[in-house]
Amino acid sequence: MTDVTIIGAGVAGLCVARSLMDRGAQVRLIDRAGDVGPHACSWWAGGMLAPHCEGESAEEPVIRLGQEAADWWDRQTGVVHRHGSLVVSANRDRADITRFARRTSHYKEVNAVEIEALEPDLGARFSKGLYFESEAHLAPRAALAKLRAGLVRGGATFEQAEADPADFAAKGLTVDCRGFAARDTNADLRGVKGEMLVLSCPDVTLTRPIRLLHPRIPLYIVPRGDGIYMLGATMIEAAASKHVTARALLELLSAAYALNPAFGEAEVLEIGVDSRPAFADNLPRIRRNGNLITANGLFRHGFLLAPALARMVAEVIFDNETPEVMDEAAA
Repeated sequence: MTDVTIIGAGVAGLCVARSLMDRGAQVRLIDRAGDVGPHACSWWAGGMLAPHCEGESAEEPVIRLGQEAADWWDRQTGVVHRHGSLVVSANRDRADITRFARRTSHYKEVNAVEIEALEPDLGARFSKGLYFESEAHLAPRAALAKLRAGLVRGGATFEQAEADPADFAAKGLTVDCRGFAARDTNADLRGVKGEMLVLSCPDVTLTRPIRLLHPRIPLYIVPRGDGIYMLGATMIEAAASKHVTARALLELLSAAYALNPAFGEAEVLEIGVDSRPAFADNLPRIRRNGNLITANGLFRHGFLLAPALARMVAEVIFDNETPEVMDEAAA
């Protein structure tokens, strides 16, 4: 049996653990916080499994590899909702819908009547949109809890400790999944700031992620069930601040109000900020130096790309394959 130590128990570490255990490995996970929580990017993720929508700004591998995600998460957790994604814009921003459509695929153009049929609580506020029927979403915190519970049942062990991956690699096979914390050994890793709100608004019912196109910051709202919504903006290139900016807060709340004025009475349950790990091209990397394998750079595609990244780590270990995201210069 292959013994593997994984440093970092966020979405990348948990997915890698699951893929390795499915290949027969004995896995130990070490995390400085002991469990996923507000310190982790995974805690604040939107949970959109939307590879075709991501094609608007992402590279081709994100679209292709991301198509593995919904089935993988469904098998492992059973908490995937397959209601598609809906993209809309204010009438004054109709050019943004045209641009989004030109850069993506696998959608159906929908008019005001069709939008209202899909999401009655949007009313007739939007005259044109794009419906990506094959896409899905999940509640990240529930998915991570299910995934972790399954690992424990399968024999994985978890430890809370500060860990130097190099020290563990000196003793055996180690996978570094620390995300942005791994910048101490990955000089080209940068942080992409994400700012988001968790709202309670029982007066609004939405069944799928809604993307509201915006001239400056693309915004999204994802239903969590029971009148809870995650509202976020992800395309902010910064890592220094640990607090949400006033501008972002205003943009987020204005977007919610534009979707449905009832959001004006919503309660703000949580405000979150994180730094998502990314390389220059916003694609993940697998790097190997002897017994130490680094899997990092999921950018804002954590839940979308972690299953594919985990599969490729398993292929490196068990099949001696060189996956497409292997950094050959560092291999």
